[in-house]
Amino acid sequence: MSRLFVVATPIGNLEDVTARAVRILGEVTSIAAEDTRVTARLLARHGIRKPMISYRAPVERRGLPRVLAALDEGDVALVSDAGTPTLSDPGQALVTAAWAAGHSVVPIPGPSSVTAALSIAGYSGLGFTFAGYLPRKPGDMRRFLASIADDRRPTVAFDSPFRIRKSLAVIAEELPARN
Repeated sequence: MSRLFVVATPIGNLEDVTARAVRILGEVTSIAAEDTRVTARLLARHGIRKPMISYRAPVERRGLPRVLAALDEGDVALVSDAGTPTLSDPGQALVTAAWAAGHSVVPIPGPSSVTAALSIAGYSGLGFTFAGYLPRKPGDMRRFLASIADDRRPTVAFDSPFRIRKSLAVIAEELPARN
């Protein structure tokens, strides 16, 4: 059976890709990409030309049969636009389906915005909570913040660059004692 490689990609600087990730991207038969335009830039930088299959969140289920068919033909790499696929990015349905079809699934670790943020936050290493993406609606955001208010561990969450200022204002209002 073929292998599905879940490949972490750079999180903002194309130089932050591992040698192993570049090797795997060059060896696989095809690449399932969250946004083929973003992945094309990474591949071009390393002189890699591979067929790509669009595998985006809004239509993830529609892309699934194409990627599984590609897995029947050879090894496939799954990449997101930045960071590790399946962690607040598309891919979990594909990983589950690949396992169910008898394929191997191999993680290729790399850059992590979560650990990068924690490394400079002055955090003591006593554990942390990863919340994925912050809720979009203000009421949902306030309920989420209330649920973590008494947790002494840091909480790391993702947010859109278009919403971050509003989200930070709500966080400052709801959790004034946390920094």
